[in-house]
Amino acid sequence: MSTMQLDIVTPERKVYSEQVDMVVARAAEGDIGILPHHSPFISPLQVTAVKVKKDGEEQLIAISGGFIEVHDNKVTLLAESAELPGEIDVNRAIAAKERAENRLADKKQEDLDFKRAQLSLQRAMVRIRVGKAR
Repeated sequence: MSTMQLDIVTPERKVYSEQVDMVVARAAEGDIGILPHHSPFISPLQVTAVKVKKDGEEQLIAISGGFIEVHDNKVTLLAESAELPGEIDVNRAIAAKERAENRLADKKQEDLDFKRAQLSLQRAMVRIRVGKAR
């Protein structure tokens, strides 16, 4: 079976760099599955759990926004932040989820705080999902 290079990079480090069989990510317009020899593509990324398939195994990687580029049988995710399952403190993510839910339940919040709380909730939920998938 054919493979493609996947690189996941944040401003701080290279999180992942392997030959993979498939990548599934949530782009601006929705989920996209990428197989080897995919046509060129670029899009913003949403907060998502990226699914990586390699040698019949699946792995999830938590991504907090950024961009995805597909070109010449290579997928590059330039992410604001990215975490592998073993790097996630699930208890801390659950606490962040609860804080965000409490902020969202407070009807007195300004619009900016509401949007920030929504993003915090999305990030926490993705981190919990990925952290529990170890």
